[in-house]
Amino acid sequence: MRRDVSTTLKAPNPAAVANQWETATHQNTEFVKGLGLTSATTLVMGSMIGSGIFIVSAEIAREVNSPALLIGAWLVTGFMTIVGALSYGELAAMMPRAGGQYVYLRESLGPLWGFLYGWTLFLVIQTGTIAAVGVAFGKFLGVFFPSISSTHWILHFWKAPPIHIGPMTLGNMDVGLNTQNLVAILLVILLSVINIFGVKTGAFIQNVFTISKVSALSGLVLLGLFLGRNAHALTANFNGHFWTNAGLGARHAVQVGVGGPTVLVGTLTILAVAQVGSLFSADAWNNVTFTAGEVKNPSRNLPLSLAVGTGVVILLYVLCNIVYLNVLPLDGSPNGASILDRGIKWASEDRVATAVLTQMFGSVGGLLMAAAIMLSSFGCNNGLILAGARVYYAMAKDGLFFRKVGNLHPKYKTPVLSLMVQMVWTCILCVSGTYGQLLDYIVFAVLVFYILTIVGLFVLRRKHPDATRPYRAVGYPVLPAIYIVMALFIDVVLLLYKPQYTWPGLMIVLIGIPVYYLWSRRPVSSRVATTS
Repeated sequence: MRRDVSTTLKAPNPAAVANQWETATHQNTEFVKGLGLTSATTLVMGSMIGSGIFIVSAEIAREVNSPALLIGAWLVTGFMTIVGALSYGELAAMMPRAGGQYVYLRESLGPLWGFLYGWTLFLVIQTGTIAAVGVAFGKFLGVFFPSISSTHWILHFWKAPPIHIGPMTLGNMDVGLNTQNLVAILLVILLSVINIFGVKTGAFIQNVFTISKVSALSGLVLLGLFLGRNAHALTANFNGHFWTNAGLGARHAVQVGVGGPTVLVGTLTILAVAQVGSLFSADAWNNVTFTAGEVKNPSRNLPLSLAVGTGVVILLYVLCNIVYLNVLPLDGSPNGASILDRGIKWASEDRVATAVLTQMFGSVGGLLMAAAIMLSSFGCNNGLILAGARVYYAMAKDGLFFRKVGNLHPKYKTPVLSLMVQMVWTCILCVSGTYGQLLDYIVFAVLVFYILTIVGLFVLRRKHPDATRPYRAVGYPVLPAIYIVMALFIDVVLLLYKPQYTWPGLMIVLIGIPVYYLWSRRPVSSRVATTS
């Protein structure tokens, strides 16, 4: 049977709509069901834990200028992440299809919104994250092998000049192949090829590396709480200073855009600004929904893996920041002579976790942290590569991506061409040097799609009130509504005070609108894959 998505641009046929909903609420039959509860949970956790938790607290500390608000920023992220995961659990249990969030948006708000999500995911969100995490792996491998460096060029094509557009600065990056991004490219190729050989192979790697990095994070927490407590840091951060600058009437300085004026904002606003780092560090928990077609007993295991995975990671993230405050003072000087003098705010290259372990164990601590971040990056990229390819597969099945991407490997039942297309674009981003800027640009867009998907939860409750819901979102409708309000507030604040993070991402999404209409009007034979 062939589905012509151009019919979605006309008045919907009731029988076709009913058939589409029937299909959307049944698990894919063409995939191997190789992901149990453990594998699904490690995919949630492993995709979330990259390098962000080890770095972004320095930037957050400079923004909030308060030990209490540093923890508060992560608690806000934790609340939103867990509420989002609990809401997605209902959608995942209802529609256990490959593509996950793409399918939820398509079924609740229409195919255009599903396409815009998939378009942004492929162009920037997933591939840009994979590139950045791969380069982080290369960066920390360089701690052990100094020849691996962003300045050690193999082929240097050109230096893109900075282009100033209002509050944004585009360009200003080196284009070419150096030993650091070569390591990233080799890692992406290796993991993409490995994931061709069955979802169980990818899941095994995910389990091993997720357990390893969760153990490493747990070790950091235990060592910091019981062995690394520093009297100077405890006095500076807790003895009468914990709530410094944390009152609702406190004023905080924020620079508007790049090189713009500095303005004073309230505590709630600064917490919203700080979410750029913490929300991004906790992102990608939704990736397990992309693989829903391969999860055993999805009505139980998808909601449970989302709840357990996000809960464990958020707990570790908050505890890690408590450890940072136990070992290093929040405040410091960028020109400080020692690790303690620099504090959390001015940790060298923002490597807060490395500074913490070095303070506790000397140079050996820095090597241990480099190894831990490499483990984390490797496992994170495996999860992102495994999951992302399932979205483009689902889009291809709907005729909204290259037709052959909707084919599975005849033996291993994996979306081999989808993995390869994702791999090629990611490698281009690595060489182009743009992945860092792209990641800055998409924080706003990612939050927009989370809002739309949770709005879709309300829409589906009205459109399909009698649909089978093996799991219902905890706290509905209050908690999902609170999430929407909080996320909208953060997006509005980012539009006002961090336009360099918002308008480029919004433009990437909007460019997808004409692309959608052009693609959906292509001849049926060139855009629609055969489905059973």
